[in-house]
Order: sequence, then structure tokens, then C-alpha cells
Amino acid sequence: MAIQEIVKYSFKETFSLSSVQFKKACTIEHSVSQNAYSIYWIQEGKGTYNIDFEQYTFNDNVVFFLSPGQIFTVDSEQIKTAYKLTFVSGFYCIQTHDQEVACNGILFNNIYETPFVKPCKKDAAKLNFILESLIEEFQQPATAHYDMLQAYLKQFIICAVRVKKENRVIKDDTETRLFKDFSLLVEQNFKTLHSVTAYANRLGISPKSITKHFQKLGTKTPSAFIKNRILLQAKRQLIYTDKTVKEIAFELGFNDPAYFTRFFTKAILKSPLQFKKEY
Repeated sequence: MAIQEIVKYSFKETFSLSSVQFKKACTIEHSVSQNAYSIYWIQEGKGTYNIDFEQYTFNDNVVFFLSPGQIFTVDSEQIKTAYKLTFVSGFYCIQTHDQEVACNGILFNNIYETPFVKPCKKDAAKLNFILESLIEEFQQPATAHYDMLQAYLKQFIICAVRVKKENRVIKDDTETRLFKDFSLLVEQNFKTLHSVTAYANRLGISPKSITKHFQKLGTKTPSAFIKNRILLQAKRQLIYTDKTVKEIAFELGFNDPAYFTRFFTKAILKSPLQFKKEY
């Protein structure tokens, strides 16, 4: 396979940076289910990835963002140059820093939009400089190591957020803020709260107002939004765990497993067991 170099730097098993340099395009071994936050920057290479059952084809200079619990598989890839950053919330908590960085619901914990960005030449140079600084810091004595490493990771994420925002269609701030707040609430509570009214009460706004906000953004209805999140979790559990349909139903807040089966079958056009078997 003619590997030139694969180097991994790590800090107390909470933060790591892997640098990949192949003389010719190769395939990298990947884990299936994410148990930490991960950033993949494919500088040179192409391929097709599946993230939470959605397929994404890429060709050079693309940065993927994955959150804990997401399902990541590889259909095909030919990689020459790439970086991988992995961190846990104990090292850098995106919720704590969200007010200043605003990556929560944009880069991470956002299963509703394409989970990657393509930086321009200027932005790629900035990101590359930050990664080089990170590698240099990993090689330094451990004095104030954590603070410096976290600062560089934060810079990388901020730069990526700016790239993401530049590439998005500009919409009214009020609408996008409500959408983000709603989506984060759903992410935190979809196993117990299944109605739009329940989320509207948490947000202090009427269900009708939420629906109008979603219509202005041109996205799916709030109820479909909630339903799709429940279905995604059901798919993850069916494919990547040994839990029974009954166990999954109870975990997702359904008191009646038969009702859960009807709910799943109506949406997917296959019963949970059929989906598991055919996938």
C-alpha cells in the first residue's frame, strides 16, 4: 500500500490529531459508530461516505464533522493527504463554548444538514496553519499543554464555522435562531417528548408560530422534524445493537411496542425487523 507516513499525537486520551500522508491513494481504517467528536479533513482524495444512512460523495478539500452516536461507514475512498481530530466533551465542551463559538447545531449535533464544509484556498491555508501549530504544540514540553491545545482546537472550529456560514443561504437571524434552538431541544429530548406542543412550551412560543417559522425557512414541518429524529435513532439501534424491537420502542418513549412498529412501518415502508434484515 506504500504508506509514507501515519502519525498520531494524543493528549490524555481526550484529544488526538492524526496526520496521514500516502505516496499513492489508499483506504484508511474507520470506526463505525462515533463515541467522540471527530473532524476529518480530506485534503487530497475522493470517495463516498455514509453518515446516518445518508450518502455523501466528495472530491478533495472537504472537512467532515461527526458527533457522538452518529453512524459513519465508508463505501469507497482513495485518500492521499488527510487529518483527523478527535476530542471528548471533557477536553472541549461545545455546549459551554457555544455562545462564543456557535458550532453546536451548525457543525456538530446537526443531523439535518450536510455535515461538511469545503474551504476556499485562503481558508484552507488558515486551517492548515492551525494544524501545523497543533502538531508543534504536541511536540513541546507539557507546560500549559492543555490550554494551548484547546486554544488551537477552538481556533480551528471557529474558522470552520465561518466557512460554513459563508456557504449557507443567508436567512433571517430570528428564524435561524429558533430553528437551532428547536433542533437542539429535539436532540436532547426526542426520546421523551414527541409533540410539537411540548417543545413549543419549552421555547415559550405557540406551536403555530413554530410552524410558520419553519415555513419561512422552507424546511420540513416541526412534527416531521421530530419524527425523523426518532426514526434515525430507531435505525441506529436496529442496525448496530442487539436490542429487540420492544426494547427500542420503550427506549424511544413508546409505551406500546405495536404502536412503535406501526409508526416505523408507515414511515419506512418496512417493519423494523424487515429493515434490520434487509440492511
